[in-house]
Amino acid sequence: MIGYPSRLLSRGSSVALVLVAAAGSASAQVRIAAWNISNWSGANRQADVQTAVYGIVPTGLALAGQRFSPDVIAVQEMNNASALANLVTTLNSASGSPGDWASAPYIDSSQYGDSENSLVYRTGRFQLIATTTIALGSTLATNQPRNTYRYDLRPIGYTSPQSVMAVYSIHMKAGSASTDNDRRLVESQRIRDNAQGVNTNGPGTALPAGYNFLVGGDMNMQSATQTSYVELVGSQADNTGRFFDPINTPGSWNNNSAFRFIHTQDPAAAGGGGMDDRHDQILIGSSLRDTAGWHYIGSNVLSFSNSTWNDPNHTYRCWGNDGSSYNVALTTTGNTMVGPAIAQALINCATTAGGHMPVYADFRVPAKASVSSASLNFGSVTQGSAAPQLVLTVTNTGNTALFGANGIATLNYTLPAGSGFTVPTGNYTEAPGGSGRSHTIVMPTATIGTKNATLMIVSDSPEQPTLMVNLTGIVTAPNQPPVANAGSDITVTDSDNSGSESVMLNGSASTDDGTIVSYQWLNGTTPLGTGVMLTTSLPVGATTVTLRVTDNLGLAATDTVLVTVQAGEVLCDSVDFNQNQIFPEDQDVVDYFNVLAGGTCPYADPCDIDFNNNGVFPEDEDVVAFFRVLAGGPCVP
Repeated sequence: MIGYPSRLLSRGSSVALVLVAAAGSASAQVRIAAWNISNWSGANRQADVQTAVYGIVPTGLALAGQRFSPDVIAVQEMNNASALANLVTTLNSASGSPGDWASAPYIDSSQYGDSENSLVYRTGRFQLIATTTIALGSTLATNQPRNTYRYDLRPIGYTSPQSVMAVYSIHMKAGSASTDNDRRLVESQRIRDNAQGVNTNGPGTALPAGYNFLVGGDMNMQSATQTSYVELVGSQADNTGRFFDPINTPGSWNNNSAFRFIHTQDPAAAGGGGMDDRHDQILIGSSLRDTAGWHYIGSNVLSFSNSTWNDPNHTYRCWGNDGSSYNVALTTTGNTMVGPAIAQALINCATTAGGHMPVYADFRVPAKASVSSASLNFGSVTQGSAAPQLVLTVTNTGNTALFGANGIATLNYTLPAGSGFTVPTGNYTEAPGGSGRSHTIVMPTATIGTKNATLMIVSDSPEQPTLMVNLTGIVTAPNQPPVANAGSDITVTDSDNSGSESVMLNGSASTDDGTIVSYQWLNGTTPLGTGVMLTTSLPVGATTVTLRVTDNLGLAATDTVLVTVQAGEVLCDSVDFNQNQIFPEDQDVVDYFNVLAGGTCPYADPCDIDFNNNGVFPEDEDVVAFFRVLAGGPCVP
């Protein structure tokens, strides 16, 4: 389980309120069981196993309508591979079974003359990724009697090491002699070392880092003070591989009525005994004791009730034991936990030679985290304008259809501060199956510039411990008016003496912090035209032309350009006044003065007596200009 920087529920938090509804509904969470099915050969008891596992608790009881329905069973006393296969078939063919049971590979160590431990599990919920023999048994008095196996299960839809649950299935040495405890101690030491990361049976046999772990099976221990038990649960210099009793109920369990609700042996009361031992247990690693990631559904501080089997603070149960059978056979008629049919089936499973009851505990698989978007783009806004807001939704996407809403951990996550952005920092939770928790992210507009930040959401989801969200946006300066530039002053000459001249006006030097969308040219208030460049005709003389530019946000500016149109050069008429192509000659002078005096023009066209073309005639300057040109001088002095 990954470390979470700031858990919203401490390890000491009690979850009793949650468990009241959770304890009886196996399909609503993950249920892991341990069961010594007493010399299982597959030759008989199939119907009893089916009833014990999938029989329905009758009406009128606290668990009415419920079934045992585990997802994983660490099984003991499998006689051979065919017996294990038969158990799988038995489970799959039971009425009410999902039909997805499979087993771990059967490992035969029959050379030591004993049955095997194994594991069966539902493939619809779990993938078995490894089976490891972590310790070898033998008949030696200094060794454990049977092999110890570890089964590494990963919930469907998960990939991280922190999502793996490692199950040690064990059947320790029976007996109360010190030599029996010594042989149990050897196995306990190897299990704890293995959970601590030690290769206890050659390279590659250590528990991989990050895995969650538990041990389940027939421990054959009568007291929590036995060294074999203390080795598993006691504090040591290195507690990496330490186990914990999920119901925190130590003591001398054998033949002690204070523990009658958790006794597991012997429901058949073979040999005159009865329910008076807590031989079968499930112990859990420290990562399963909090409320993040994989975890046991129950209090990690409260002991199991000594007054009821239906303890609201725990989901740990001995299936079928209602506490009314201390030192006698399991109660059938009047059994307040499972009713008579299931109770009788459990007795039958134990056989007349004596046997065990299954124990189970309920768990939640880790939460999964997702965000509504991997990037939030706030666009471009003006400095000082309303700060844009975008919503980011964090969702716990654990598969509730597969594990149930109560079978998935609550997602715990932290939102840190985002540089340049306002983030609702803090610790948050999100339950599975919901629409997600929404957070409003704000981009302040006080400062100008391009804003970039990475929002790193830290969660306790082992699949997505960090989620990165890119935040981007631009804050621009407030819109400034454009700068109009009508160009430099222009001077042109009336080239044809028509009284006006064509002029090219150029406003391309105008600028804006946005975009100029309009160029308008005016002569006073009279529009001349539009466009960056404009060709227009202006009269001789000086004209002040105004350029008005408007930007894309509606701001405008003006500039003027002075356009001067100079008059063209004055040209005199030809001294060949009579147009006879002979000049200079006296006849031109005679004819000019004749016409000037009102005589007839010597040629067909009207004669022009305005010799200097200044528009004033008749005048003496025309005569002067005529004789000046006739003498070879200029038209205008």
